[in-house]
Amino acid sequence: MTLLLLVWTIVGCTLPNIWLAFTERMTFIQSLTGIILPLGIYMLLVSVTPKVGKATLWMVILFFFAAFQAVLLYMYGRSVIAVDMFLNVVTTNPGEVGELLGNMMFIIIAVVVVYVPPIILAVTAQIRHWLLPMQVLKATRRVSLIIIAAGLVCFTAAFFSPSRKYRPHCDLYPVNVLYNLYLACDRTVKVADYDNTSRSFSFNAEPTHPDSVPEVYIVVVGETSRADNWQINGYNRPTTPRLTDVRGLYSFPRAISQSNTTHKSVPMLLSHLDASNFGDSIYYVKSLVTAFKEAGFHTAYFSAHSRNHSFIDFFADEADETIFIKEQGKNRKHYYDTDLLPFLDRKLAEGHKKLLVVLHAYGSHFNYIDRYPDDRAVFTPDRPARATHHYRDKQINAYDNTIRFTSDFLADIISRLQESGLRSAMIYTSDHGEDIFDDDRRLFLHASPIPSYWQIHVPFIVWLSDSYSSAYPAKAKALGDNTSRYVASSRVFFHSILDMAGIATPRLSPSFSVLDSGYTPGSAIYLNDHNEQVPLMQCGILEQDIENLARLGIR
Repeated sequence: MTLLLLVWTIVGCTLPNIWLAFTERMTFIQSLTGIILPLGIYMLLVSVTPKVGKATLWMVILFFFAAFQAVLLYMYGRSVIAVDMFLNVVTTNPGEVGELLGNMMFIIIAVVVVYVPPIILAVTAQIRHWLLPMQVLKATRRVSLIIIAAGLVCFTAAFFSPSRKYRPHCDLYPVNVLYNLYLACDRTVKVADYDNTSRSFSFNAEPTHPDSVPEVYIVVVGETSRADNWQINGYNRPTTPRLTDVRGLYSFPRAISQSNTTHKSVPMLLSHLDASNFGDSIYYVKSLVTAFKEAGFHTAYFSAHSRNHSFIDFFADEADETIFIKEQGKNRKHYYDTDLLPFLDRKLAEGHKKLLVVLHAYGSHFNYIDRYPDDRAVFTPDRPARATHHYRDKQINAYDNTIRFTSDFLADIISRLQESGLRSAMIYTSDHGEDIFDDDRRLFLHASPIPSYWQIHVPFIVWLSDSYSSAYPAKAKALGDNTSRYVASSRVFFHSILDMAGIATPRLSPSFSVLDSGYTPGSAIYLNDHNEQVPLMQCGILEQDIENLARLGIR
């Protein structure tokens, strides 16, 4: 039993190294290094003491990383545990976790079968004082040293490989995982100190529109919506019937998010930062809510999400009134985005002369069938919609129902603004998109360390009231002229809404606004896991994604 435990521990720790050698874009010698060097170190660690139970328990942290890594490779097919993955553990609410894990039972059972028995066996070995035979211990040490030596030779060759730069902190498991864990902890500490680091920030914002004319601006931030599934962008299903003929509606079919993670994409949407300057700057800035307040607007932030102690919460709390509807004390299994509308109605009825309302919707976040009432299911059958490619048709039906529900939600907002007769406008986009088993890679969900086309191609919609278009015809014309152009939603969202509302601030760049005749699309960039800007085409995306982006004219 002691020998079995020894071998099981070594193999269990090495499995991710073997898997990653086949999934990552590395040279042969770099992949070989990723197996041999860690294998030798694992063997040496478990042979330090004859108390094999104690040695295995020392390796539990590596078991945890291995199990986590296996789940992510099952989900995304590639890449190590990212910084964003660690942060998602603390920023994703338990309900969302339950929805996801409930549809991943195969891989959950697999990692339990692989990693739980040796832990139980190790505890038993420790209690019963099982010892490895000394000859086995010595042989394991000798072999481990030989393998480590070979691994170091491979490491040297890999490090100086001319064909691809080798960075151990990015390419060598589990060194890269430990480095990412350090970055995640560092960011968590900085987030905890956000109140102090951002306290002195100011937009120095001033209004430029006449104070005598009432104005209402609605900012809608959606979740997990794919531009390709919107009828107004050319989709072949009636997912947006109420928006199709709305006067004053402008859709941008070539919008790309600079992040596929909510905790980074939403702060970029709501602040003046984008992938080029996000980095550490995010800990020192505030959101467009503060800019509107400085310009004399009454502000409200209504969210269908739960708080998760992230920048999204901090930005929400800048508003004069902040409500997370799940905190209202009602014992309900599901909340829908339309539950935000009564709060919007109340705010419109209060008669504020200058009003900003931010609505953070749940949109199309998985589990899709929980995002709309049963009687709003247009595309059927939409269940059972299990998270496997065999059920893709039902998944797509359920997903398209969420898009239709979102588009109706936007149509309801527009109707309210039209009925008010006020000078008003609405701007909407989603934080990111989603994979739904779209090609032979069979990818699902979002937030993978390397994005796919489906995760970053998002809807981007602006609506202007007739009175707004009449008052500012140049902005309406520029908006119409720019709809065919490439849009980096993470960059233009903030600047467009401030430009729309006539708020002047040194933080506003008119060339980033889609309502400006001088709008400049800029190059396509992406905010990677280490919060570094990289050219979108060089962030690791695969050929299928490059081809899809090329269809949008993005290269």
